[in-house]
Amino acid sequence: MTSKQAKKNTSLRSGFTTGACAAAAAKAAALLLLSGKKVSHVDIPFPTGDRHAFALHSCVLRCDRGAASVIKDAGDDPDVTNGAEIIAVVERSGGEEGERNENIILRGGAGVGRVTKPGLPVAVGQPAINPVPRQMICEAVTEAIAETGTATSLQVTISVASGQELAEKTLNSRLGIVGGLSILGTTGIVRPVSAKAWTDTIDASMSVARASGLREVIVSTGRTSEAAAQQLLTMPEEAQVMMGDYLAHALHSAREHGFEKIHLAGMWAKILKCALEIPQTHVRHGALEVRHAVTLLTRLGLEEDVAHSMITANTAREILYRLIKMGREDIVRRVCLKAKVFAMKESGLPVEVYLVTSEDGVVVHV
Repeated sequence: MTSKQAKKNTSLRSGFTTGACAAAAAKAAALLLLSGKKVSHVDIPFPTGDRHAFALHSCVLRCDRGAASVIKDAGDDPDVTNGAEIIAVVERSGGEEGERNENIILRGGAGVGRVTKPGLPVAVGQPAINPVPRQMICEAVTEAIAETGTATSLQVTISVASGQELAEKTLNSRLGIVGGLSILGTTGIVRPVSAKAWTDTIDASMSVARASGLREVIVSTGRTSEAAAQQLLTMPEEAQVMMGDYLAHALHSAREHGFEKIHLAGMWAKILKCALEIPQTHVRHGALEVRHAVTLLTRLGLEEDVAHSMITANTAREILYRLIKMGREDIVRRVCLKAKVFAMKESGLPVEVYLVTSEDGVVVHV
């Protein structure tokens, strides 16, 4: 096998967004309602100018309503909505309430969340169907109207089977999206293991926090560090932003959203990487080389022979516990201060750093 073939065989498969699936289901349901004919596949336009075909999971005409659904295929992306059934019900409009786009009224049904906090691209009180999916759904339904030669106004209701249960596995409630999932997507395509979902969530969290009138934000690497910092700070839920591994992006986003101060909480490995000025802290992008950590510890005042003994450590966590066992909390604190300097340089804002362990909560605050 050639290296080119091996690369092809190991490449990750892209998939479709919930917005694209909703648009495909809506077109199929509209075609069924207006023509009376079931379809097994539909193709729809994408914002990129391309067209993509979708197989339908169901297509049923009942009581003057066309209903169709698509099973979301997220490709090789570990998406919570992968395999979810995205459903569209289309009926003739009788002046019902909902967001109108020319002759199409769009509504959110069961399993689609509703926006309750300002700062998101959808207004408070509206179903959590983002602008690009709204556009895709309306364009797809408009195509169905044109293809059947029918002049009519239609109401489209988008639902997600088990959407409320799936939403509990997301950060939707923190963003003020209650009762279900968001219908998302900017291109219609899901790129596998992409940073975009994370960075979009960071930006949305920042936007909600600012719209709530907050001037300071808690940026954390995970739920444990977030909870520990929050115990000290007792700030509103909207202040909590989960950055995961996207350190530099979160710091830049805080500045761009106009915050005045950042509270940065993380466990030792992430704080150590911040001190080493590694902007993306996932191992794929910023592997922690023990030798680099040893060099940093030496620069921060740890005796060379002691620092050299750390080279046998298997993990960053082991380095921390060795330092604590030696009584060198001073070095641990200096690492946190170094992380603080980098975070302030990246963000241009005042930063407080909270080092957290799962056993003891916040163990250093600088």
